[in-house]
Formats: sequence, C-alpha cells, structure tokens
Amino acid sequence: MQIYRQVLEGFAPRPGILRTLDIGGDKDLPYFPVVEDNPFLGWRGIRITLDHPEIFLTQLRAILRANSGLNNLQLMLPMISDVGEVDEALALIHRAHQELLEEGESASLPPVGVMIEVPAAVYQMDALAQRVEFFSVGTNDLTQYLLAVDRNNSRVAELYRTLHPAVIRALAQIVEGAHRNGKPVGVCGELAGDPAAAVVLLGLGVDSLSMSVGSLPRVKWVLRTITRARARELTEQALQMEKEVAVRTLLDNALEEAGLGGLVRAGR
Repeated sequence: MQIYRQVLEGFAPRPGILRTLDIGGDKDLPYFPVVEDNPFLGWRGIRITLDHPEIFLTQLRAILRANSGLNNLQLMLPMISDVGEVDEALALIHRAHQELLEEGESASLPPVGVMIEVPAAVYQMDALAQRVEFFSVGTNDLTQYLLAVDRNNSRVAELYRTLHPAVIRALAQIVEGAHRNGKPVGVCGELAGDPAAAVVLLGLGVDSLSMSVGSLPRVKWVLRTITRARARELTEQALQMEKEVAVRTLLDNALEEAGLGGLVRAGR
C-alpha cells in the first residue's frame, strides 16, 4: 500500500493510473511462476486475477486505501478480451470498496479503464465504453497479436512493424469508437515513444501518450512543431497506404521538411 501511495502522491493532484496485476507472457514474477508452451496466448493479465479473486481483492483493497485523501487514482484493467471480464472485475472492485467502507476506511470508487491489447477488444469498443471511463492502447501486444509475430523471437523480429497499415487502421477504429462514446483514449508502448508515430497518433486524435522518460523530449519536439491539421493530413495519407515502408517514408520526409530530420536519423 505504501508504494501505491508514493506513486499517487507523486502525481497528485494530477491523475495517477495504476494497472491491476499484469503478469504472464514476458512479465514474470519469481514467486508466482507461470510456465506455458505459448505464454502470450495463455494465462496472463486479467485472466490470472479473475481466476484468483483473493489476490485481486488484496491488491484492490491496497490501491483503494492508498488513494484515501488524494482521490487522483485511475484504475486500469489489462489484457481484456471480453466484456464479461470487465463485468467480473467491476464486481470485485465494488466488493473491495464496500468491504473497506464497512471496516470504517475512507475509500472512493475511482474511474476504471481498460487496456486495448487484444484484437477482439477493438471490435467491442461500444460495449466496453458503456462499462468503463477511459481506454489505453497497449501497442506492443496489440501489434504482435494483429501481426501474429512474437516480438521477442529473433527469427521473425523483422516482421514486427509498429506502423504496419493494419496497426494504424486498428488504432483509428479504437480512437473513433472511444470518442464516439465520449471516452478518452491514450497510447502506451513502443509506438508512443516513436517520433514518427507521434505524428500519426496526433492525427488520429489520441488524447494522451505514455512513454519512457528518454523518449519524452523527442516526442514533445514533434508535437510542438507539427500542427494538428498537418498531422491529420499525413494520417489520412498513411491510412491509404499498403506497406509500412511507405508509411515510414511519408512520415520521415514530413519530419525532415519540418526541420526535425535529426529525430529521423537518430531513430535509424
């Protein structure tokens, strides 16, 4: 609870997003081993916590207690592939909240969001938006699932293309679905920290980006230089393209023309 509190205090009064337990795939815990033949398609994220509600409730209680008096918590559910998972998770969140109130604790219900990492969730945006307050696109997993490419497998690593036309079109559908329902959508993962991709994300109307500290200056430079109108124009062109190399060339040339060629060359 103390660690959650430190995180939320560090962001207060701005929102602090805490993700519920997200293990499995390439995220291992030494004290909770998950060994599977195909871990990325297996027992991970929300699937584990719903199978172990005792773990989920313990974490939820700690997070809700950490938010007491700050009220800047936003709670995010990972690896959602079905609205039923959201319904189950929300029921447990309400249960944890009610338990704390009955114990005399001060606790409030935070806004809840989901990560869009599984292609199935892309096609359930309307239903999901009726249940949650915000969305965050996990582009690393979404890309590997859309392209059927394990990003950690050296044999197929070259096929993992973050600006593949299918990825851009999926992002467009996600943003459109979220905004149609009045819900904000953010993007995290490798794509969010890519200066060229930032142009497309701006053009699509993404509301927020989450990236490593090292990527912040370059992405900020792009967002302060490229106008939203120009970004929309480039994004419309990118959505018509059939190959990632064409998308990359389009965006790299646009950054060069805007005097941001150093960012392009630094990323090569």
